[in-house]
Amino acid sequence: MNRTTGNLNYKIAFFAAVAVIIVLSAVLLTRTKKLDVPQAFASVKAAVGAPVDTVNRAPARPTLVPVQLTPERMQTIGVKLAKAAYENVTDEIRASGNVEINERQIAYVQTRFPGWIRDVYANASYQFVRKGQPLFTIYSPDLVTTEQEYLLAKKNAEELRSSTVGGVASGSESLLASARERLEQWEVPASEIEKLQSSGKIITNLTFNSPVTGYITERNALPNMYVQPDSKLYTVADLSSVWVYANVFQNDLGKIRPGDLAQITVDSYPGRVFSGHVTEILPQVDMNTRTARVRLVLANPGLKLMPGMFVNVSLKLPLGRHLIVPSSAVLNAGVHQVVFISQGQGSFAPRDVLAEPHGDQAVVTKGLKAGETVVSSANFMIDSESQLQAAAGSFTPPPPGAGAAASMNQDQPEAVIDFSTRPDPPHKGDNVFRVKLADKNGVPLNGAQVTVVFFMPAMPAMGMAAMKTEVQLSDKGGGVYEGSGTLGSGGTWQVTITASQSGHVIGSKHFSATAEGGM
Repeated sequence: MNRTTGNLNYKIAFFAAVAVIIVLSAVLLTRTKKLDVPQAFASVKAAVGAPVDTVNRAPARPTLVPVQLTPERMQTIGVKLAKAAYENVTDEIRASGNVEINERQIAYVQTRFPGWIRDVYANASYQFVRKGQPLFTIYSPDLVTTEQEYLLAKKNAEELRSSTVGGVASGSESLLASARERLEQWEVPASEIEKLQSSGKIITNLTFNSPVTGYITERNALPNMYVQPDSKLYTVADLSSVWVYANVFQNDLGKIRPGDLAQITVDSYPGRVFSGHVTEILPQVDMNTRTARVRLVLANPGLKLMPGMFVNVSLKLPLGRHLIVPSSAVLNAGVHQVVFISQGQGSFAPRDVLAEPHGDQAVVTKGLKAGETVVSSANFMIDSESQLQAAAGSFTPPPPGAGAAASMNQDQPEAVIDFSTRPDPPHKGDNVFRVKLADKNGVPLNGAQVTVVFFMPAMPAMGMAAMKTEVQLSDKGGGVYEGSGTLGSGGTWQVTITASQSGHVIGSKHFSATAEGGM
């Protein structure tokens, strides 16, 4: 047997021994704690690192019950109410954007005949020109020849207009019309043709004017340069209206429709708002930013918006008439949404709803009716109180008005409760809880049943379920009661102490306690 085989056999024997120990431990644990067989096998799986079915299970949803609050308590925690009502809802999507040239308002300047450029008047890129403003002059032998043909045809037509020979006059007029049409096809301005016709002299240097008002974004015309019909001499952009491309996240694209109104602001002009509308959603999402470009078109009075500017875009999207409540009224408990309905006289009941936030409002699509009153402030405190009462199992639905009656007819408790812990303050793990019970005259009370309940509400955002520790204390004599319990986490716990004799509650106490140690 070589060394490699020996090491392999040693490893196999080692892991076999570990597996036997784990199985024996599981059997022993089953007998001592009376676990059923599936629990025993779950323990084995957890010990050897196998996946356990409950590893990825979501935290249990906390149980909620109705609560009753006195007017003093409601005022202390700041309870505010709001009514659910139907209103016209408008959503707003904010995005960044950039100004670009309106491609539908770009003009190119070219000649339709070859020639030499003589004078250049528009001689700089981004020079502003108006429609009809001279750009350059050009000399073209082909143009000169056509002009000569036109003047000759004009002369012949005038001489033969009075001819009595059949077809001669009409033929000369046809030649004149053909020569003029050729000049028009070469886009010789009508003013130049009229000048040619009135003066009877050939125009050697033809002036080309700007076809639109705007900025020259590209210039290739230079003095004495020979150009062909395919030479692009100028690009002129009309900026009387511009495009803005807004970068909208893909989860908002389904809300946008062509024609939706938009407001654009730019840091260069504080307080000024430019209005536009959506024309198109470009069918491409950026893989890095997960945004798509939404094209807006807007007027540009005074040519204030310049291509390349960074702007802020606000899209106003009408969503129709919906049932709304303040967004603060909806508690998001993991995958559940809860509101507390006011039933009057300090009584509040939890109810599941489906809602979608829209700014400081929430649109409720299920679980609520118009006119119902909900808690819009301090509902987190009411939620904690509801979980505490549900966990303690001490809730009995009070009749309407019980909270007000209790505040008016409060009796002195039969027992005074003094609570302490060891260690002090309590900490995560094992603790000893001690209650000293006495009547209102300070006389110790013995023979009572004392229960201490520690409760921590669920925290779905942190993936933590609700935790509860309930301890029945033992009577140590002299009004002293003690018992041990384990706290599963550090942090703030809601503590409820209940003392009873012969089934009658003689004293109770509710307060918050902070345990040391991590979560």
